Amino acid sequence: MLSHLRVQELLSVVDEMRVEDGGGRQVEEQVMTLLSLLASRAPHGPDALQAFVENSDSHEARLILTHDHMVKEHQTMLLQRLASSRDRMYNAPPSLSSASRGLLLVDGLSNLQQKEHDLMQVNTARGSGRIHLRSLALARLMEPLTRVSSSPRVSLTVGVAGIGKTALVRQFVTQWCLRKVCGDISFVLPLSFWELNSLEKVSAERLVRLAFPHLSDPSLVLSGACRTLLIFDGLDEFRCRLNFSDASTCSDPKKEVSVEDLVTNIIRGNLLPDVSVWLTSRSAHAALIPVGLVDRLTEVPGFTSQDVHTFLHHYLPERDTAGQVWAHLESHKFLMVMSYIPCVCQIVMETLRFLLQKGSPDGLPRTCTELYAHFCAMNAEAGAPRGREPMRTEQVQASQRKLLGPLGRLAFYGLIKHKYTFGEQDLRAHGVDLPSAQGSHGAALLVREESAIFVAYRFAHLTVQEFLAATFYHVSSKRAIFDLFSESAMSWPKLGFQNHFRNALQRSQQDDGGHLDVLVRFLAGLLSPSAAKPLAALVGKDDCSQQVWAGGFLQSLLGPTGGSEGGAAVSLREVNLAYCLQELKHTELLWKVEEALSSGSLAGTLSRSHCVALAYLLQVSPECRQETNLSDCLNYSTVKCLLPQLLYCSHLRLENNHFKDNVMELLGSLLSAKDCQVQKISLADNSIGNLGAKALSRALLVNRTLTALDLRSNNIGAKGARFLAEALKMNQALVSINFQNNAIGEEGTRALADVLLVNRKLVSLNLCSNQLGDGGATALAQALVENRTLLSLQSVVLLLLLLLLLLLLLLLLTANLLHDEGVQAIAGAIGVNQSLTSLHLQWNFIKVGATKALAHALTSNTALNLLDLQGVSAGRSGAIAMATALMVNHSLHTLDLRGNSIGMEGAKALASALKHNHSLKSLNLQENGLGMDGAIFIATALRANHQLTYINLQGNGIGESGAKVISDTIRTNSPDCVVMI
Repeated sequence: MLSHLRVQELLSVVDEMRVEDGGGRQVEEQVMTLLSLLASRAPHGPDALQAFVENSDSHEARLILTHDHMVKEHQTMLLQRLASSRDRMYNAPPSLSSASRGLLLVDGLSNLQQKEHDLMQVNTARGSGRIHLRSLALARLMEPLTRVSSSPRVSLTVGVAGIGKTALVRQFVTQWCLRKVCGDISFVLPLSFWELNSLEKVSAERLVRLAFPHLSDPSLVLSGACRTLLIFDGLDEFRCRLNFSDASTCSDPKKEVSVEDLVTNIIRGNLLPDVSVWLTSRSAHAALIPVGLVDRLTEVPGFTSQDVHTFLHHYLPERDTAGQVWAHLESHKFLMVMSYIPCVCQIVMETLRFLLQKGSPDGLPRTCTELYAHFCAMNAEAGAPRGREPMRTEQVQASQRKLLGPLGRLAFYGLIKHKYTFGEQDLRAHGVDLPSAQGSHGAALLVREESAIFVAYRFAHLTVQEFLAATFYHVSSKRAIFDLFSESAMSWPKLGFQNHFRNALQRSQQDDGGHLDVLVRFLAGLLSPSAAKPLAALVGKDDCSQQVWAGGFLQSLLGPTGGSEGGAAVSLREVNLAYCLQELKHTELLWKVEEALSSGSLAGTLSRSHCVALAYLLQVSPECRQETNLSDCLNYSTVKCLLPQLLYCSHLRLENNHFKDNVMELLGSLLSAKDCQVQKISLADNSIGNLGAKALSRALLVNRTLTALDLRSNNIGAKGARFLAEALKMNQALVSINFQNNAIGEEGTRALADVLLVNRKLVSLNLCSNQLGDGGATALAQALVENRTLLSLQSVVLLLLLLLLLLLLLLLLTANLLHDEGVQAIAGAIGVNQSLTSLHLQWNFIKVGATKALAHALTSNTALNLLDLQGVSAGRSGAIAMATALMVNHSLHTLDLRGNSIGMEGAKALASALKHNHSLKSLNLQENGLGMDGAIFIATALRANHQLTYINLQGNGIGESGAKVISDTIRTNSPDCVVMI
């Protein structure tokens, strides 16, 4: 019977059933009949509907009869499969699961993601993802993002190996089975690309029948009669390369085609156009899919330092052990950065805990090679046969050779063929003992995956495969006579370890994608005795001379340590050579450059090899993580050399480098780059002119990451200010810009004032020492008045105009030759502006009249928190006017009246105001000729005012005895107030 289906649901399902016929959409005859029956209100309607459904062969009718049963059975089977699958992150707390971390919406893949090795991506970006990305909860992955948008047909999720893509898929499927997410999806069909590797030709329906034999009617699931989601997990593990230009077109779900053509046609929408598709992949492989075919691109974020800390204390509840591990990670930042990958984080935690519990005499690992050597040795030891007696050294060594030797061969030949999953036939071909590989010890290195289609094996993480591959190459190169990288049986003879080592480095340097980067890091690291020791039975004991030779060879590849500076841009392949030196523990050059960086003595020392070492330090040095200070040490050549690495420095200080306009062309290209992660840049004290400003302005038109730009003490001038002003009208990222001491004059100020009328983000503008003049000040004032107009309109149209609101918070006009006319214009604007919070007018020619105008403005302003009037010749009358304003103003927190000759009468007026004002917290009256009497007036005012926390009365001729009296008075009346006398 149909009582369990609501008529409204049937109407919705059937109404969506349309068939393409000729040039338009027509409703099938059976659908029309069913709709008329559903719409019927006659008593025989339900019986007629029942008879129609039971006698119909249409997809709709079959769906009505079998839908609920098929869905329940499918969900039950999926949950059973998921329960038996092993998740490497099983020890992670719920707050760190892939689903809890959510996803990041991205608008495209960066060049780094498309071209570089996963670990180099993490190293270069220092573990942090791209900034200013919108987060997306897993539950909303297949939903519209707005009311007017539609659900995505093809979604693509990217992330480095081990970041949690497969775990995310499993958690999504689990939540769907439990009806917690995507309730409008009737069927979720999760497939992995390693399953497809066993197939040659297959149809869409046969694929579903193979993978989900419990689904009795695959054609119904794929027909579009209900919403179906097809998941393809792990594109990077697919043996075929997707070719969207030459793939044969197929639209028939019953037609058998090659498996790569099947996937290509499904993504294109030629096949199963009504089925939603979700793919996951490492980013370099995801770049093979044309962007026009992807409706939604998301990225799985890695751990943060806080996440690593949380995971550590969850995984190692013993406080002492957790503290030791955390201290070790903090002092070896490369291990911390690697731990941002969740799967690697667990490898790190397992290994360090094992070594601490074991009481390793050599301490904790200091390089990645040492870490993975201990990890593999730990698992080989766990798998050695045990009796009542403790294991002998011979047993451990035999276990190492039996388990790790064949796995190394499998890892190496898989790596050079870009193969990451293996069948049982592959394991046998490379001599891997299946019982050992499937045992509890082997499972930590080689994970078994099983589905209805295929049984596959993969290494616990890509880095595990790369390390074992390095051990195989290390051992084999000592006796091999031909090139181990050659797939053919014959190649030019290569005798001796050194020739093979050179060959590996050469191939790594020639690979633009860095596919072999980590392999050669481990290969270099295995020459260090401390790294080779845990696996001595496998890799043997090397003569230290090999380590010395390798260090010299690697350093020679970096270029000379003397000679001219800079050169061509340092590539990431060259930076990888520095990583090799670190793994080898040949760190003299790296240490020398790091010392110079810390002490600020890099100037004149940046040869080519030093630039490569510096590029490496920009990725790993703790000093460079928060702020990269390269002041007073760079020139055009070195900037050009370091440009690719500067992209990923969040806070750049490039002060006092004598940069001219040609350097700004380089930095403009840096800020324009898609991968740019620079958020703050200081270019103070250089020689940047209007052409350099023009180069910067072009970058600001496209840059979306820079929030603070410091151009203090350059030669921007009025023309340069106009260039930058045009860019600032469009830029929606900058919130702070410093133009101090750039001689922009009235013309430049007027251009910047126009910016304040339209820019929606700028909150801090420093125009100190720029000779603005009264005309410039008037233009700024008019802009602030316009700002006030937007604010009042916003109260009428609520949030619509909130997006248009200019919220300038800080205006610095120090030493700008402003006279009464200009300041009175500013005062008029302050009277109506309700957004500005800080105003700096020190060292201008303001005098009494303008001071009174400012004071009058304060009586109606409720936003200004800070007013700096140092050295403006306010005099006694100006102070009295300010005192009058303080009687009614309740927003001002800081008032600076230094050097204004207000005298005793001005102090008396201010003291009277302080008895009524309860908002002012800081008052600076330094060098005002108050005398002891004026200072006492101020001190006694604190009997009624307990809000002031800072008063400066220095330089007022008070004398020692007067200072003691005043100090005692203030201490008695307001003990929390800091007084400077």
